[in-house]
Amino acid sequence: MADGLDLDALSGYLAQFSNAPDGVEPGSPPRWQAELVEGGKSNLTYRITDGLHDWVLRRPPLGHVLATAHDMAREYRVMSALARTPVPVPGMVTLCEDASVIGAPFYVMEFVEGAILRHAQDTADLDDGGRTALAEQLIDTLADLHEVDPAQVGLDDFGHAEGFLPRQVRRWTQQLERSRTRDIPGSDELASGLAQRVPASQRASVVHGDYRLDNVIVGPDQKIRAVLDWEMATLGDPLCDLGLLPVYALPVPGIAGIVSDGMGPHNGFPAMESLIERYADRSGLDVSGLSWYTALGYYKLAVICEGIHFRYVAGQTVGAGFDQIGSIVEPLISAGREALS
Repeated sequence: MADGLDLDALSGYLAQFSNAPDGVEPGSPPRWQAELVEGGKSNLTYRITDGLHDWVLRRPPLGHVLATAHDMAREYRVMSALARTPVPVPGMVTLCEDASVIGAPFYVMEFVEGAILRHAQDTADLDDGGRTALAEQLIDTLADLHEVDPAQVGLDDFGHAEGFLPRQVRRWTQQLERSRTRDIPGSDELASGLAQRVPASQRASVVHGDYRLDNVIVGPDQKIRAVLDWEMATLGDPLCDLGLLPVYALPVPGIAGIVSDGMGPHNGFPAMESLIERYADRSGLDVSGLSWYTALGYYKLAVICEGIHFRYVAGQTVGAGFDQIGSIVEPLISAGREALS
């Protein structure tokens, strides 16, 4: 058994989607092999193969799972819907909501060849022109997503856009209370400040919820081939996605090397202001109040990291790097308060 994955049960289940390779008796399911994909700290991702197919399986984390988080059906549904749009997504294979198969719901999608650019060394081979072109692709893909009409792709009931922003503040505050095992200085002040200054949304769209460079696959041609990790996707305010980009792209003291740092002016990418202006030109939205959305992004990331720390302390994580996650929660809260001010 791979960590978090019962391969015997999986092989039996996937037999209905896989033609038997040469030499394998029909009706005798091929044996699947799995490799945990490192890097993610939330849902578990595995590359799986039976010698004929090369697929990816996603399942929730082990143990403590917050309400509304890690919803496999939502990820599967939104990527299936976006397959008919300019937004690049992997092809979907199957969704299994029967937790008795491997111990949790899961879905399977096609493997997309390419690289995840998570840290500065991952983009070291790009020249300035390549960095600029990639950053602009990231912005244009986000604008493409926000231009999708949810009703036309069957996502008109995918979320409740009305009251989205105040509900986001309440949701993440509640999530923090469910995961918190320690005092986090400044968290109550940040939550209160966000709640008191909620802006008016200009538009409702499909929102990715965790959009950044290391949640896309970049092909050898430096083109974005797929957008990944849709677990927080919903209908809401598109500026939440845009406001999250500075959270990952701009250096924050105390979190270097723990959170992705692959795209920022500190390692040769264009200034964030120019990318925000490009998005504004594409979308027609007023981005003058984006700092509130960035503060919300820091708060969300802090809450997510505290939840991961909770699972790590309880011995419910799989993979490396979880021991450092708890240390970055307070710096993220501080950065959020600075953005809000």
